[in-house]
Amino acid sequence: MLIAIFALLAGSFILSWLLTGAMVRLAPKIGFVDQPGHRKIHANPKPLGGGVAMFWAIALPMLLAAGLLATDQALAAFNQGDDWPALLRGALRQLPLALGLLAGAFLLHLVGLLDDKRALGPWPKLVVQLAVAGAFVTYFDVRAMTFLDNLGLGRWPSVAVTVIWIAAITNAFNFLDNMDGLSAGVAAVCATAFLICTILIGQWFVAATLALLLGSVLGFLCWNFPPARIFMGDSGSLVIGFILGVLTVRTTFLPPGADFGAGWYAIFAPVIVLAVPLYDLVVVSLIRLARGHSPFKGDTNHFSHRLVARGMSRRTAVLCIYVVTAATSTSAIVLPWTRSGFAAILIFSQTILVLGLVALLEQHPLPAAWRNEDEQDRRKPN
Repeated sequence: MLIAIFALLAGSFILSWLLTGAMVRLAPKIGFVDQPGHRKIHANPKPLGGGVAMFWAIALPMLLAAGLLATDQALAAFNQGDDWPALLRGALRQLPLALGLLAGAFLLHLVGLLDDKRALGPWPKLVVQLAVAGAFVTYFDVRAMTFLDNLGLGRWPSVAVTVIWIAAITNAFNFLDNMDGLSAGVAAVCATAFLICTILIGQWFVAATLALLLGSVLGFLCWNFPPARIFMGDSGSLVIGFILGVLTVRTTFLPPGADFGAGWYAIFAPVIVLAVPLYDLVVVSLIRLARGHSPFKGDTNHFSHRLVARGMSRRTAVLCIYVVTAATSTSAIVLPWTRSGFAAILIFSQTILVLGLVALLEQHPLPAAWRNEDEQDRRKPN
């Protein structure tokens, strides 16, 4: 099964690398480029369409696998109880869920493409995100915090929490797409952590999907690492966030046979892995709201911008955020196997300390040139 997982990763990587290279050449010919402008760090038009490559690097293997699994011979062998590898049997059982996940990602991909070509504005995108997440969660009953069902309101509190979580992760990676290689690289770090967790726990369907996501992101990152030759656009960042959001809910972060009462804190593993993207989303949104702006109004208050303003090169700033994300993610891999409350507290404390370091770096006064630009942003209407 491990061989199959790494084969999926390698296949998705190659496909993403090839498709991204094709989009580098095709996008300028069809006018699908990101023009330089206010707060843009590139001086010349850059090709868009990296999200197209990433999406199809995930979708094509999934559709191929679905087609093979749905053949008459495969269904007959499955129904007769033939000795299939566990990964294949699990894949067939999860086929409707996989297609639903792909359909949701495709809808967000289309919305992202429209926004990349002609800005739709933040609120239509948010409505679509909530609608897609709500439909997926409700239809497939993929929910977090199901203990809320005991409140007497049925499954709806759990549905609401799950939809908000998926939308938050989707927007977190959309917010991170503010510097070359940042969103894709952080997604790669987070996907790697989740992949290791799911392999160790034996959740093979989630592991296979994560392998496809990781391969597609790494293949794109070869072209997007600073200085980038192509951007992913919303057509990529929305897909990354949605898939990660769904898969974190779909994963049970407890080893087989483990008692929930002895290791309940393992459910916080996704929060720890995604601590840095979520922190950036929350802090930047609060800053914008405090200034009377929409939380979706772009500015230079992201952690990445502040690192550059303090003297780091853009590449160094991006690598710094990779390392910070990896620091929290490494602890999260250990959390599901922790059976000591004290050890769990240490893991949570480490995450808080890492975020505290990020907060200290953000509180340091910005250089004068950046303060002036930030003041101009504050005076501009929404």
